[in-house]
Amino acid sequence: MTININTLSLADRYAIIKGDIDALTKQLDAVKVEIIASGVETLIGEQAIVVVSLSERATLDTKAAKEFLTAEQVTACTKTSLVTTLRVKPRVATVLA
Repeated sequence: MTININTLSLADRYAIIKGDIDALTKQLDAVKVEIIASGVETLIGEQAIVVVSLSERATLDTKAAKEFLTAEQVTACTKTSLVTTLRVKPRVATVLA
């Protein structure tokens, strides 16, 4: 039996899609590990070419920076923004007595 996901509630649709994405992300991460472990720079498949490249990224250690800056300097360099977060939890059935 197949369920038409578009007929479900927004909460259920979100939970199902998020679950699928989470599972696929785990699979993708495992394949990434295999690709990197292969040591091959260019992998050629029938439908895609994957190129592995190494780059360097610099990040600011904010904990260390706060040791050098005053509280006012930290505040002047702090950017505040609104973030929307969605959390999924299973709905538990209530038992009527």
